[in-house]
Amino acid sequence: MISIMFVCHGNICRSPMAEFIMKDMVKKKGIANKFNISSKGISNEEEGNGIHRGTKDILIKNNIPYNINKRSSKLDINDYYKYDYFIVMDSYNLRGINYIFNDIDNKVYKLLDFANINRDIDDPWYTGDFESTYKDVSLGCSKLLEYLIRKCNLI
Repeated sequence: MISIMFVCHGNICRSPMAEFIMKDMVKKKGIANKFNISSKGISNEEEGNGIHRGTKDILIKNNIPYNINKRSSKLDINDYYKYDYFIVMDSYNLRGINYIFNDIDNKVYKLLDFANINRDIDDPWYTGDFESTYKDVSLGCSKLLEYLIRKCNLI
């Protein structure tokens, strides 16, 4: 079982978007049973809140199923021992995750690194541009999945 934790600031926009996009991708490939996929935030600012309306709308627009009961939660030290990959959305999340745990096993990556793109995924909470964020997250998830399929001989 490959365990992936997607991480953003508050766990209401980008990381749940990535969680549900990736769950949809592995389901369509017929390998969902080989994955444990979740998301959390580095901050507790949104803890307990549901997915942002803009994220819900873009997932619906792109026919990506999501859990309407998903609530924001904060990453903690115990998560480090439960997951194989921690996929962050930007450099700020990368720095923030280092305050929560020390990545001694090299489990933390930026999502767009898998697409060989050296930039952050913009936070639509600030930009309001959920479409661009969706495109970046989808591309990153697609390339991450390709990497994992090759690395783990999944198909």
